[in-house]
Order: sequence, then structure tokens, then C-alpha cells
Amino acid sequence: MSDPSEAASDDGSRFADSPLVAHFEEMVYRLSIVAGVVVVVAVGLFPFAQVPVFLIWDGVMPGAPGSVPPHVYGPLELKLTELKLAGLAGVVVALPVLVYQAYRFMYDGLYPAERRYYLAAVPTSLLLAVAGLAFAYFLVIPFVFSYFLTYSESAGTTAFALRQTFDLVLVLLGYMAFVFQIPLLMMFAIMLGLTTREWLEEKRLYFWGAFLGLSFLLGPDPTGMVPIVVVATMGTLFEGTLALLRWTGH
Repeated sequence: MSDPSEAASDDGSRFADSPLVAHFEEMVYRLSIVAGVVVVVAVGLFPFAQVPVFLIWDGVMPGAPGSVPPHVYGPLELKLTELKLAGLAGVVVALPVLVYQAYRFMYDGLYPAERRYYLAAVPTSLLLAVAGLAFAYFLVIPFVFSYFLTYSESAGTTAFALRQTFDLVLVLLGYMAFVFQIPLLMMFAIMLGLTTREWLEEKRLYFWGAFLGLSFLLGPDPTGMVPIVVVATMGTLFEGTLALLRWTGH
């Protein structure tokens, strides 16, 4: 008669060697690499983050630089803002790393053509993220703050708190970095045969509804201006990608 403890040990070893556990361990390992990149970049940039904090502030506020100064209402407010900015930089840098690690995770199940698509997506993801950051920094955020000043100027002198204001700036920067991945995700899904342009066009109302729901659910602006700008950007990218695919015959 076999020892129950030996049987349990044998079952445990077989479970530990199962493909499901191996895949889960690999996924955790690859996600830890992405998280490590975020942490390393954030820690490396944090000591130098104060300069870009005020450069970004002057860049997004209407009027001449320094005309709308930040107001600090807590002893750690500036340092927490610097940490958030460094963290956002880490997330943006980690985006192509995430794409590459996903590629390595699915490598064995991909055809050679699919592997080429995935590798091409790595630099494309970073370029789109930078385009999203530039779009938010030069167009969206200045427009939003001009609207805020106009909206509140009749109530008195407007004082922008550093933490709350920069939280909105960082949310919009990060939001647009991810939103600008929509064309890449659409094209990649079509290239892998997961969907078709015709199906996306047929279901476009569902996608617009999802864009609208996500924008108002995650939007930090109670006036509704930020969600409107975000959903308009998401819809434009979606429809623009469909038009490009239709023009190229995909």
C-alpha cells in the first residue's frame, strides 16, 4: 500500500509541472519585467522631475509663462507631483516593453508573419504613445484649461492647486498615450485574423458607445469637457483607421 504523503507529493509535483502553471509563471515573470522597467525609469527620473513639472505647468497654462502660478497646499504636494510625473514617464517607456513581452509570451503560437507584425508593433507603440502625449500637451490640455478659466472667471480669481491640477494634466497625458494605441490595436487584430474591417464597421456604434462610457466613467472633469474631448479623439482615431484600411484595401 502506497504512502498517502508520497501520493500527495507526487500529485503536487505533477501539478507544478503542468503547462498551465508554467504559462502562468512565465506570464508573471514577463509582467514583472514590465513593472521593473516602470520602477527603474520612475526612480531614475524622480530626482530630476521638478524641472519638467514647472516646464509642463507653464506649457499647458494659458498666457505667458508664470502668469498662472501653481498654489501648494501641503508639505508633500510638490514631491508627490514629481513622483507621479516620473511614474507616468516609466509607464510610457514600458509600453513597448509590454508589447515585446507579450510577443515573447505568445511566440510559440505565432506564425512567422504574425511574429513580424508583433515586432513591428514594438516601435510603433512607442511612436503612437509619444504622438498621444504631444497631442495632449500642445492641444488638449491648453484648450481644457482655457475653458476652465473662462468657465470660472466670473466667480472670482482662479487659483490652481498644484496637486489637483497636475493630477488632471497627468491623467490626460497618460490617457492620450493609451488612446493613441487604438490604430495599432485595430490593425494588429485584423492582421492576426481576429477580426475584419467589415465587422468593425458593422459594430461601430458599439465601439462609440464604449468610448463614450469609458470617457465619462474615467474622466476626472465634472464639467464634462474632458470626456467630450477624449471621446472625440477616440472616435476620430477609430474612424480614421477604418478609412485608412478601406483605402488600402484591407
